[in-house]
Amino acid sequence: MIDLSYKPAPAPARKGLARLWRVKVRSKKLPRSFYLQPTLTIAKELLGKYLIRKIRNQTLIGKIVEVEAYLGENDPASHAFNGRTRRNDVMFWRGGHLYVYFTYGMHFCANIVSEEEGKGRAALLRAVEPIEGIEIMKRFRKMKRRKGESAAKVNVTNGPAKLCEAFNIKREQNGTDLLGQDIYITQGENIPRSKIISSERIGITNGSEKKWRFYIKGNPFISSQ
Repeated sequence: MIDLSYKPAPAPARKGLARLWRVKVRSKKLPRSFYLQPTLTIAKELLGKYLIRKIRNQTLIGKIVEVEAYLGENDPASHAFNGRTRRNDVMFWRGGHLYVYFTYGMHFCANIVSEEEGKGRAALLRAVEPIEGIEIMKRFRKMKRRKGESAAKVNVTNGPAKLCEAFNIKREQNGTDLLGQDIYITQGENIPRSKIISSERIGITNGSEKKWRFYIKGNPFISSQ
């Protein structure tokens, strides 16, 4: 059992965190209409947005810094390429739901379902930059304290499986409505187009030529340069 008991920070730190919350996060969660846009548009616009995870009285926040788009029947790398199945059913729901799948017999990956119902399209969350709750993220990842804390921080959420482990996203979260209260996305930070890089997707064979991976230029928290 992960200990999520609250340990208050010193007063100056609490003031700093409160200011961060006001400036960065106190915006309305993204509306359904955001998720109904074309998938490639959503993938790019997700960069800089804040992924919020509520667990009891704790809040985990990560800035989305890397995603990959998967375009259903038009994409041989997509789980939806060969149609709807029990495993990929959520991917065909209306945009704005979380599609979580199990891979390699040990890891979970989380995707943002996009476009209208029946499309089978989604954006894979590949990496986030921890903003709030990093100590809890480390506990979920069973990371031990060690020297080189900055390097350790980078390794907490710099990959799709690491991200899910750090945010405690598992099979039970498959199908979560992102307009709910447990997991949702807020406006976060605006990323200039000049800072958005596109490249080939990682770890696939079919459709590898598509430059449908998007990440924030120079961000140290992406999974791979």
